[in-house]
Amino acid sequence: MPLALADRETNLCLGVDPFWSPLAMVITQDIVLNNYFRDRIVLGIDNLPLKGAVLLAPTHRSRWDGLMLTMAAGRRVTGRDCRFMVTVTEMKGSQGWFLERLGCFPVDQLRPSLTSLRFAIDLMIDNQQLVVFPEGKINRLGKSIRLKQGLARLAQLAVLKGVDVQVVPVGLGYSDVKPTLFSKAAICFAKPLKVEGTGRDAAIKFNAELASSMDTAEQAALKAVDRENKET
Repeated sequence: MPLALADRETNLCLGVDPFWSPLAMVITQDIVLNNYFRDRIVLGIDNLPLKGAVLLAPTHRSRWDGLMLTMAAGRRVTGRDCRFMVTVTEMKGSQGWFLERLGCFPVDQLRPSLTSLRFAIDLMIDNQQLVVFPEGKINRLGKSIRLKQGLARLAQLAVLKGVDVQVVPVGLGYSDVKPTLFSKAAICFAKPLKVEGTGRDAAIKFNAELASSMDTAEQAALKAVDRENKET
């Protein structure tokens, strides 16, 4: 890891801990996910880039989303960790203690700090895999996908820094609106998108394309768990 990136990381989080991260993979993937869901379906895995800067843009339907992402796109699959940009409130308490040791870092959605933004860009410059939920919060029914401008603008900033960032739309689906024991879960990766242009209009245009692709991926995930109507 470049020195500048390492220095900035120490101001935000503890990075990917060599003890807690492997232990968390065993607990969450081999024990929790394996025993909670009777089926964990991964679609479109060939669309997930294994090299270069990757910005994963998943729908946000449940607290299980993060675990599904690390199972399908984490170190065991891609050889690299999912670095989650999460809200400040999620980094508090016992949950925050663990997240801080798993490579997650906070951002204030109302007033994002330059440190958080620069760190996110540095991760992409370093060809790492960044996860940002562009809806900004859990939307259980997903009646319509409405994206914040943050992800698009972050991608634009990375491009201005010369990063060939690949934005991967991701759809998550569960057989129940609130996933229950022995229910089904699915995740679908769509083809990567590239940001073109800078400024507000370009961001709005990209968000429309991203939202459409995320919705298509989510519909595929819902179909895989036998729940095609995402409002029920």
